[in-house]
Amino acid sequence: MSMNNKTSASDFILLGLLVSSKATEIVFAVILAIFVVAVTANLVMIFLIQVDSRLHTPMYFLLSQLSIMDTLFICTTVPKLLDNMVSKEKTISFVACGIQIFLYVTMIGSELFLLGLMAYDRYVAICNPLRYPVLMNRRVCLLLAAGAWFGGSLDGFLLTPMTMNVPYCGSHTINHFFCEIPAVLRLACADTSMYETLMYICCVLMLLIPVSIISTSYSRILLTVHRMHSAEGQKKAFTTCSSHLTVVSTFYGAAFYNYVLPQSFHTPEQDKVVSAFYTIVTPMLNPLIYSLRNKDVMGAFKKVFAQCLSPGKLSTNNA
Repeated sequence: MSMNNKTSASDFILLGLLVSSKATEIVFAVILAIFVVAVTANLVMIFLIQVDSRLHTPMYFLLSQLSIMDTLFICTTVPKLLDNMVSKEKTISFVACGIQIFLYVTMIGSELFLLGLMAYDRYVAICNPLRYPVLMNRRVCLLLAAGAWFGGSLDGFLLTPMTMNVPYCGSHTINHFFCEIPAVLRLACADTSMYETLMYICCVLMLLIPVSIISTSYSRILLTVHRMHSAEGQKKAFTTCSSHLTVVSTFYGAAFYNYVLPQSFHTPEQDKVVSAFYTIVTPMLNPLIYSLRNKDVMGAFKKVFAQCLSPGKLSTNNA
């Protein structure tokens, strides 16, 4: 029985990351390795922040939220991608496609807001260190994290129903490796210009709000660091902020390319490459960037690792 006979009329077919099958095995191995490293690194980061009391600070609390988002983000797209790479049937049901759209839109939106809030946290820590415990207390941190998740979920609840309610009466073959909105909308057999305009405005706002927070925060930080008389203080401030700016530039750059730059400026193949970068590579890079350049995180890792090698010492410390 052919794949077309097995496919429901409402199912979509995902062409995948590579249309050619020549390098499938190599690409599969690379993506699987990245997936394992990303999930492991993010889970380790979450674990370290939970178990080490020295990391119970607002900055690391927000960082743990970033790791949770990255874990969910990569788990939304990669398992289905890997399954399709080894399966003859490369289909995804209409419902599963809608769920995938909702989850990745929610994660993108939440992470965009969270990165903006992390910049605000650095601004308060560097520019108002004496008031930091008050301005960034536990209640405020919980509200900021909840606000980031709410903002992303709102975007998902807004865009997902509108995307899935568009009539798809022609080809159901998506030239992508997951149900990304621009790729799905190319299959619509109705005028989607109004919806695309609404999505464009929504995406611009989703970028504009956190970008404004980041720009303002780092402008104030640069002025404060410039006035510092301590070279050590300047170095510490730049080290802390450079990790965040690295993550921001990679994630925001990819989001801007895919959702703000007009479709005429890029092709479906280019879209897949950029999407692969921010849905597969970025969730792996984020924990590595923060851990490898952070003495506190590396110290926590060495401490836990040493305790794992010495069960007796671990029992003594717990007692």
